Amino acid sequence: MFVSRFDGQSLLLVQSLLCGPSGAHKALGVFHRQQRANPDMSLTNFIETLCQDEITCPLTEDKPPTVKPLVCLFPTLFKQNLLSFIYLVPSVLPQTAVLHLLKCLGQDPHPSPWVTALVKQIERTLGANNEGPLYTPLSSQRLKELSQRLVGSGETGGWAKCFSGQTVESDSQRASGSSELGTQRKRKGSFVTLDSDGEETGQQSKRIKMDVCGGECLDAEEQSAKEEISGGVGSDAPAEEVQPALDGPCDALPEHIKVCVLQIKELLESQTEWDQSSTEIFKVLNDCDPGQVEVLCSMLSLPDLPEQTLPKLCSSILAPSPDFSYSTAATLVKSLLLKKVLSLSEPASRCLVTAVTSLCSRYPRPMCHALIGPVLEEKNIGNPQAELLNRLIEGCLDSHYRLLVLQMTFKITWSETVLSIIHSLLDSKPDLSEEVFTQFTEQLISQSPQFTKSVKFAKMMLTVLTKYNSHVTAAHKHSLHGCLMLNETFLKKSLQAALKRITHT
Repeated sequence: MFVSRFDGQSLLLVQSLLCGPSGAHKALGVFHRQQRANPDMSLTNFIETLCQDEITCPLTEDKPPTVKPLVCLFPTLFKQNLLSFIYLVPSVLPQTAVLHLLKCLGQDPHPSPWVTALVKQIERTLGANNEGPLYTPLSSQRLKELSQRLVGSGETGGWAKCFSGQTVESDSQRASGSSELGTQRKRKGSFVTLDSDGEETGQQSKRIKMDVCGGECLDAEEQSAKEEISGGVGSDAPAEEVQPALDGPCDALPEHIKVCVLQIKELLESQTEWDQSSTEIFKVLNDCDPGQVEVLCSMLSLPDLPEQTLPKLCSSILAPSPDFSYSTAATLVKSLLLKKVLSLSEPASRCLVTAVTSLCSRYPRPMCHALIGPVLEEKNIGNPQAELLNRLIEGCLDSHYRLLVLQMTFKITWSETVLSIIHSLLDSKPDLSEEVFTQFTEQLISQSPQFTKSVKFAKMMLTVLTKYNSHVTAAHKHSLHGCLMLNETFLKKSLQAALKRITHT
């Protein structure tokens, strides 16, 4: 409800910082991209907006409204991500603005231990506060209790040595504190869960992860910064846990493409309208080779994208200039549309029709090879697929591409559904050469035995004999006569009469 306070660039940062435990590094990716587009950009407005006072109304009527800095009204995870992000980009933020933000966070009546630790760490970095430990007294007490439980009753050593300078509580206090301590022990790679104030520190003291394109792909700069901040707040995570998993398809992408993939993913997940700067991200597809486009489409899970997202995504795909290469456009069409079209069990939705027709109008050849061809080759296609393809044939393909689709039907076994598509192609009057028409008549003759009782086949034949009579040679006429003799529909006499009317000079 507070995001409306931010301008366009700041809004993208806010949305990134709200995206779970990896929000800090997502925001870092957003910032790096914005900085490349505008080297003079500043985060000052972003910080100032977070520090603005906001009036809040209590849930109960007996309490008066209060005024708090806007940053205090965001969830705890946002504050953690925000402070981690600030720690990663100290050189681009004025020290006075950062200290003002930290002061505003100090007005939070119930700060989490992790936020408190990060505030102190940043203050130390700025030279504003070098006193006192990063952990709270309660955290110190519970860590001592934990060390006692792990090492053994009455023994000291291990972790306990880290707190030897702290005041040791009495046995009764330790017993009381131990009774309140909730632990959950897991195997290697897990963590200890603490109740009450410590419940947020267990998992958050682990590494800050960056979820880029379904994998954790960080460049060297970001990885180094992540390890630095993890060490700064006293994380005890094992070294192998701090290192992100770099295996997987994300390795195939250069760093600048990884960042753009993250931005596209955020756009696809957002519920807001896309502006011009958002659609500019898709220009990165012109920098990708065919293999990288496939990796990108897989990471974005384009085949499973909701249909209501298709129109604005296709609009963004069509925006970049120059046009995408054939291979890039074909990969996008296949990833984005083929699965959805093949799975149709009822007429295509308005969103799907809009997406298919818009891409077909701009990229007809990739559409023919990546969508129309595979749909024709599918044995079990039905009327919904035929209806959509006929719409493309009639409204989006010129004569050249209609001819291409007709030739595709020469390589498959015909069905009743395919017959309706062929009929639509013939009605559109593609420019058939003598060679192509001969190939078509050969297909008619070879496939006619399975359609002796098919009215659709008979109507298609009638179209051939009336609209394409000038193409029929004496050899064609002889072959077609034998084909018509097998016909058992009510159109048989009309077919024979149409064939008889064709004369040759």
